[in-house]
Amino acid sequence: MRQRRAGSRLRVAAWVLVPLGLVLALGGIGYARANYEGATVTSEAMEPTYHPGDRLVIERIDAGEIRRGDVVLVDAPGRYHGKPVLQRVIGVGGDHVVGGDGDRVTVNGKPVEEPYVMRGEVNAGSGPYDVKVPDGRLFLLGDHRADSNDSRFFLGEQSGSVAASGVHGYVQRDFTVPAVLVALGILGIVLALAGIGLGIGGYAAGRRARRPLAAVPPWPVA
Repeated sequence: MRQRRAGSRLRVAAWVLVPLGLVLALGGIGYARANYEGATVTSEAMEPTYHPGDRLVIERIDAGEIRRGDVVLVDAPGRYHGKPVLQRVIGVGGDHVVGGDGDRVTVNGKPVEEPYVMRGEVNAGSGPYDVKVPDGRLFLLGDHRADSNDSRFFLGEQSGSVAASGVHGYVQRDFTVPAVLVALGILGIVLALAGIGLGIGGYAAGRRARRPLAAVPPWPVA
């Protein structure tokens, strides 16, 4: 009787833990996979902000959520051998962007504060430019201006801009949310496995409780 009650408790625990674990696992890991992706920096174009080999978390965003100053992972068809590139958004659709050798970049007539630029290289490596960013597109620059093959070198292609729709997402500066989601997913897997183990244990205990007792032979007559 005691074994039967123990088996029943184990099975109840399993019925609670397995669904809870699956919800956490599918919810946490599923949400993380749907809203984030990983990227590895492969060039020096974004130094000193990011260095080759750095692992980054990219949060997926819609084109309308992109802001000036965001570092985005973006597809640029016809450039970079078809691979996505990591660059900083300087201008969005409708912006007037101006830059020149040794001069600060201006957007809509206002100088842009760029403390992230490598050694103060505001426009090293290219000549002056004066562009109007088409609607739905982005003007992008690398932080290491002397070593970045960015919008300045494609001015003949829609002012060097790329389509905002090609953005995968922007670099997530705070890893707390994706880390919590992954942790919840792992916890869910552990709970689900523990529930399965308890369920098996409860089933085995129930089988033992239902097993008929062996008949005891009578005492031999002296």
